[in-house]
Amino acid sequence: MTTEPRDIQKHVLPNGLVVITETMSHVRSVSVGVWIRNGSRREVPEENGLAHFIEHMVFKGTERRSAEAIAREMDSVGGMLDAFTSKEQICFNAKVLDDHLPIAFDVISDLVLRPKFDTEDVKKERQVVLEEIKMDLDNPEYMLHEIFTRNFWPGHALGRPILGTPDTVKKFNREGLKSRFQHWFAPDHLVISAAGNVTHDKVLALVQKEFGQLPAAGVLDNHIAPATHAPIHLETKKDLEQVHLCIGVPSLPLGHERRFSAAVLNNVLGGGMSSRLFQNIREKQGLAYAVFSELTPYSDAGMLTVYAGTGKETIGQVIDLTIKEFHSLKESLVTEEELLRSKNHLKGSLMLSLESTSSRMSNLARQELYFGRFYSLDEILAGIETVTREDLQSIAQEFFKPEQIAVTVLGPLNGFQLDRSRLVC
Repeated sequence: MTTEPRDIQKHVLPNGLVVITETMSHVRSVSVGVWIRNGSRREVPEENGLAHFIEHMVFKGTERRSAEAIAREMDSVGGMLDAFTSKEQICFNAKVLDDHLPIAFDVISDLVLRPKFDTEDVKKERQVVLEEIKMDLDNPEYMLHEIFTRNFWPGHALGRPILGTPDTVKKFNREGLKSRFQHWFAPDHLVISAAGNVTHDKVLALVQKEFGQLPAAGVLDNHIAPATHAPIHLETKKDLEQVHLCIGVPSLPLGHERRFSAAVLNNVLGGGMSSRLFQNIREKQGLAYAVFSELTPYSDAGMLTVYAGTGKETIGQVIDLTIKEFHSLKESLVTEEELLRSKNHLKGSLMLSLESTSSRMSNLARQELYFGRFYSLDEILAGIETVTREDLQSIAQEFFKPEQIAVTVLGPLNGFQLDRSRLVC
């Protein structure tokens, strides 16, 4: 199965800014994103949450526009304006009809080049983010993953929450924001990607005009990879109806050559409705409504985690069934039929994920950020295709070692105890 060639072009400005576009002449929309190569892992511990706070603050107003004008201008052309902060990037993006790209680009450029960081706004936004933190702490699944990650990579920026903590957020001020902003948002730390009904030259002209004259700030320090720990952490939270549990092991960084094997293994284990965990824990035993596994890869580290929500009487059973699946993937080869189904599931979701201009825009940027080159869909499909049953067994043997299994359990524990001998697989 071959796919149509994609019309992708890349250009690097003299100041280091990378521009990548994909022309899709059969659509009417354009998605554009400005990606900053700094996420929350660039923060020092006492600044935890600053990247996310900067992302919020730029929407409070720029030298040219008030917060209301930013919103009104995008709404008036029926566009969508969005932003997010992850551990390794900050992104500002918009999706508009092709005719309205200049307006959208003007608004986004304004956000990332000329935020005001008004002191009064900083005060107000601190309150907003503190409420956001509280809202997340009211969500047990979020809280579980935060506790798990903090214990998995203790003392490392990847283990800290993206939103920061109430203590760090309360201390943010205009000066701290400005100094970080100037360094982080320099052109040689940016990737601008666009996909949709637009030519490369048109995007390049827009970028040149806004970003072309900015001076480069110099190379960023290399990341230091985290050391992984495997604690068993039980936390009682009586006001929950369910017990939430996360079982995880170290996995591969995002660009690892065995990434396709890891993706297929994760899919077999808990990636969909036909996966082993879903079939055995939910369908056959009826012990959970939500149960799945997922990969969280970064540039130099990764984890594979299993999540389940279950009753306080059945925690032990769910843990045992999960460990049993780990054991079985190490001991015996998956069936040909299971391998094929898993590959097709991955390929199908990958191809469906490229249907929209916004997902293509993200895809272009992420490939540039992590690989510095573009992998065609055919290359990725071929990568999935070459995974064998033996590859899955060997990667399972590498991942599922009892001494590197970390567990976090949160909820009405009712005296539940967990010993590492129960994790032997």
